[in-house]
Amino acid sequence: MYQRLIKPFLFLFDPEKVHYFTFSLIKLLTSIPGVNLLLKYLYVVEDPKLEREVFGLKFPNPVGLAAGFDKNAVLYKELSHFGFGFIEIGTLTPKGQPGNPKKRLYRLKEDQAIINRMGFNNNGVDDAVKRLKKNKSVLIGGNIGKNKVTPNEEAVNDYIYCFNALFDYVDYFVVNVSSPNTPNLRALQDKAPLTHLLSTLKKLNDKKESPKPILLKIAPDLSNDQLLDIIDIVTTVNIDGVIATNTTLNREGLQSTHKTEVGGLSGKPLTKRSTEVIRFLVKESNNAFPIIGVGGIHTPEDALEKLDAGAALVQLYTGFVYEGPAAVRNINRALLKRHH
Repeated sequence: MYQRLIKPFLFLFDPEKVHYFTFSLIKLLTSIPGVNLLLKYLYVVEDPKLEREVFGLKFPNPVGLAAGFDKNAVLYKELSHFGFGFIEIGTLTPKGQPGNPKKRLYRLKEDQAIINRMGFNNNGVDDAVKRLKKNKSVLIGGNIGKNKVTPNEEAVNDYIYCFNALFDYVDYFVVNVSSPNTPNLRALQDKAPLTHLLSTLKKLNDKKESPKPILLKIAPDLSNDQLLDIIDIVTTVNIDGVIATNTTLNREGLQSTHKTEVGGLSGKPLTKRSTEVIRFLVKESNNAFPIIGVGGIHTPEDALEKLDAGAALVQLYTGFVYEGPAAVRNINRALLKRHH
């Protein structure tokens, strides 16, 4: 139904408008008695064999929703009825910010991809906390970034602010220094600033009564030398894991007219590269830390490939947009099939 009726209709309109329209629609539908049960019946696959324990957390299944979809933690409860094992909210910044001027989101239908240059548009971390306080049962990751106006030298303060604000309301943290849409943000992936940022957060975390896992989200465009630096930093600072990968600036082999748009590319063209990054990190670090694999997961095969490359968990975003909610269910079913 999604492929034949819903997607062709939604794809007629501006992608950003559709995003908000879909949110309102899901909110409305799930407020109707019985709809949540129906969604769960259609999409949620429950089985002890799907459960994963990673960085000390128990995931009901290994398929999560990547950051950027529910930036402001508006819909995490409703989205969990589509079968996700966990939901990552954000990227959140200390102060709300509008992001980049519109139009800033493009569908590359021929490539089954999306280009975005949203620029960390969000209502600010304190606004999201108001809704996260109501969370009963959804496993939540908090993806944090810096405000556009904050210079890199002071970036660490933005991450500290978000970390403290979210601490009681998320299950794990993701330090996002890899979005291509905030000027100079990716420079924070360099060894010195990144080590400083992560060790600062780690020290803060260690002072807490029960520390939360801290993960680093990295770009797919890093060279092998840079990836070796990442391994070195993650193992030295001793944070809990890596999310591989964010969107890419690479435009190789694209068909669509929008391929020249500025921004981060996600979806099918990223499938191979993000899996390569996972495989490299696992091999070169000797599987020293868990990895969440994300980038171009559209089919169960894509997900299994990332898990086989050594990812402990996977996340979808663009694949969820193109394939619909059945994508999550189909991946979980494929995983169960493997067990039989």
